[in-house]
Amino acid sequence: MDKRIIQISLTAALAGFLFGFDTVVISGANQPIKELWGTNWFLGDSLFTFHGIFIMSMALWGTVFGALFGGVPCDRLGRKKTLFWIGILYFISAVGSALAPEAYSFSFFRFIGGVGVGASSVAAPIYISEISNAGNRGRLTAAYQFNIVFGILIAFISNYLIGILFSENVAWRWMLGMEGLPALIYTLMVVKIPNSPRWLLLKQSSDSKVLEALSLLGTQHEEAKNRLTEIKKALQESTSTVQEKLFSGKYNKSLLLAFFLAFFNQLSGINFILYYAPEILERAGLASGESLFSSISIGVINLLFTFVGISLIDKLGRKQLMYIGSIGYIVSLAMVGWCFYSGASTILLLIFILVFIASHAVGQGAVIWVFISEIFPNKVRAYGQSWGTGVHWVFAALITLLTPTFLDSEIGVFKDNPWPIFIFFSAMMVLQLLWVVLAMPETKGISLEELAKKLSRKQR
Repeated sequence: MDKRIIQISLTAALAGFLFGFDTVVISGANQPIKELWGTNWFLGDSLFTFHGIFIMSMALWGTVFGALFGGVPCDRLGRKKTLFWIGILYFISAVGSALAPEAYSFSFFRFIGGVGVGASSVAAPIYISEISNAGNRGRLTAAYQFNIVFGILIAFISNYLIGILFSENVAWRWMLGMEGLPALIYTLMVVKIPNSPRWLLLKQSSDSKVLEALSLLGTQHEEAKNRLTEIKKALQESTSTVQEKLFSGKYNKSLLLAFFLAFFNQLSGINFILYYAPEILERAGLASGESLFSSISIGVINLLFTFVGISLIDKLGRKQLMYIGSIGYIVSLAMVGWCFYSGASTILLLIFILVFIASHAVGQGAVIWVFISEIFPNKVRAYGQSWGTGVHWVFAALITLLTPTFLDSEIGVFKDNPWPIFIFFSAMMVLQLLWVVLAMPETKGISLEELAKKLSRKQR
């Protein structure tokens, strides 16, 4: 594998580091903000709390916006420029959230960061999949997921250390503001990466510019000419407009595949556990400091098993990893529910939470961004990726929005013992396993152009 492509892919994948950091850093600010601004009150007679809507889920609604509309700048400005502006959004969000004087401005800056997260989940996987080849595309695109979980781990560690070093009333501000430094570094690094050759051809750039981009990616002259011809041919086979192509019915299978993969990803409960890990562990009997420290173990396991997923994705394939992950999900979530229901030891509960995290890292975590970036052809890839990630983040936002209702209200047994939530997630993963068996195709080892033809034929 060419070192130049690895270096460029890892630079683009750093958007995932900021994604992971931004997603989890709020977990350390959750409880302090409740106490500081008194946000845990219900809106009228609804089931929604102010805290759930404006503090915890506002970033996710920004993510929905960024994911649904991220395809527009990806297509018009290019993958590279979109990645650059994503870094700017992360920086503004980090500084603004840290300095926010009250809940509404805080929510605004969290929304801005969410837009960056959503757009990065469109732009980075597309960019990496387009500069790689069929043999290494899975591992390189999965590097985005690796950076997500690395960012999650660093956020957990950062929150824990800052919680020790600073008093509680200011620690959360430092937790959120810390993201500004890697955001700035990432933004400067993106300036040096080349444009995607496929995007350049899509925008009818000259052959010389495309060959230059391929050269910067380490492609030799003769090979670059062959790649140029291959991509041109694939693009010329498409004649209708982007909007008509994506929703005319020709790509219904791709749209459904992206929808169900994203839907099941969130119905596993992964964001619920990552966002509320300290609170969940506190309800299991750990003290506040212990729960923050135990959250680090979640980040470590996530990182280690993401390595496993990345190493296997181009060997076993996407579908086999989904088999492994689905079975792990079902067992671990059912056991977490049983631990809460029976009052089992907190150590046993933590073990099964870690098994859940490992299952996610090997399965859905490693597969989702790779698979969605592969199943749409060149001309609609940005909009197809927006569709898949948009579905992902809509359900992530809904789950995060509803979680405070079930954790803090008097609905049934949820307030004192949240075991039904985990049983529900486990049941959803049974449905995911059936979907993988019956509907999910394997995409490993197939070029993007060949894969587009294969899926198109099946849709006619």
